[in-house]
Amino acid sequence: MKDLAYYNGTITPIADMMIPAGDRGFYFGDGIYEVAMVFNRKLFALQEHLDRMERSASMVRIALPMPKEEIGALLQELTGRIDSACQFVYWQITRGTAPRNHLFPAGVPSNLYIYIKPWKGVEMADDYRVISVEDTRFLHCDIKTLNLLLNVLAAQKAKEAGCQEAVFVRDGIVTEGSHANVSMIKDGVFITHPADRLILPGVERRHLIAYCGELGIPVEERGFTLAELREADEILMSSTSHPSMRVMELDGVPVGRKDAETVNRLREKYLAEIAG
Repeated sequence: MKDLAYYNGTITPIADMMIPAGDRGFYFGDGIYEVAMVFNRKLFALQEHLDRMERSASMVRIALPMPKEEIGALLQELTGRIDSACQFVYWQITRGTAPRNHLFPAGVPSNLYIYIKPWKGVEMADDYRVISVEDTRFLHCDIKTLNLLLNVLAAQKAKEAGCQEAVFVRDGIVTEGSHANVSMIKDGVFITHPADRLILPGVERRHLIAYCGELGIPVEERGFTLAELREADEILMSSTSHPSMRVMELDGVPVGRKDAETVNRLREKYLAEIAG
């Protein structure tokens, strides 16, 4: 198949999938999601994505439709049906299908939706442009929730400014991007916001920290200001689909690009890991 969608056991091409209007993800955004990549027909970091899925669902009190191990097996089975060796895999779990009511519906099973499409492969860039925006999101950014309206608005603002990403700033502290984690390198130290409720604990962020440990690069998990970010030797945006985007411009001013050696060492570790 070129692509596919799955909804509670039904499998169709993505364009043909029909989801009930009563799905609580439709009118409340009442659900959580995950994204993973397939490289050379292998689901990368699947267990970490499943663990985060389980954590997010638990935090919003949504029961998984099946054990996470079975979800993992289903994902692996479905990726095997796609023609492409590199794939983008998205799945979400919502609280079920029921008449609109703010209260949790009783006795209603959760819904599992999956879609899989071809992907171009590993994306890394040295020419990322970003803008800073005020972080007015709620205080549970650590849940990978479907409620992404403010992320969408920030991403659109970045695009209209000729940039690829927006960097959120809350009370003077840089938190994360609209769809990526933000890290910086300064004087040989890898610095990233702590994994608290103000950021999503990114899988690629976790991998970068692990690579630093293997390479002997010091790591600091702490908040940092926008002024510190402007003075960083390197700024990296990392996400599942874009694991190493090197920022060259922040709010229209050239930044970073002073420690390519460290960036390349981290990228080489990532490429070696996906090569298996």
